[in-house]
Amino acid sequence: MAAIRKKLVIVGDGACGKTCLLIVFSKDQFPEVYVPTVFENYVADIEVDGKQVELALWDTAENIPEKWTPEVKHFCPNVPIILVGNKKDLRNDDHTRRELAKMKQEPVKSEEGRDMAGRIAAFGYMECSAKTKDGVREVFEMATRAALQARRGKKSNKCVLL
Repeated sequence: MAAIRKKLVIVGDGACGKTCLLIVFSKDQFPEVYVPTVFENYVADIEVDGKQVELALWDTAENIPEKWTPEVKHFCPNVPIILVGNKKDLRNDDHTRRELAKMKQEPVKSEEGRDMAGRIAAFGYMECSAKTKDGVREVFEMATRAALQARRGKKSNKCVLL
């Protein structure tokens, strides 16, 4: 068992890919059917920069940036935040682009994600696709590094993925 333990909580809008991200990372399988927030709290071991870390993974059903960003900053002021752009495989998907166009929307651009990360003072910004597994491990590596670098003076062993 790893000597270092960190808690990682994932928050964000419904159907944004939080649960799939956790399932793919912890169980290496993509759930093909959408079932809202069914991930049980889970523990996964990861090695980052030569350190073995035990991650306690927590899923949430929270939403609305106006709600979770202020709450995280208020209740966990020293906890590092990683902003994650999920479902990056859909950025160039024709069907997805057509559906978004009907609502006069388009996929979020990488630059927009990086800008938002700066605006909320996130530790970092990553993009991934749970479906293709592209970038999934890197998201958790960055989150682990952020948790390990968190201020030592405060009792904080968590990292939040938004």
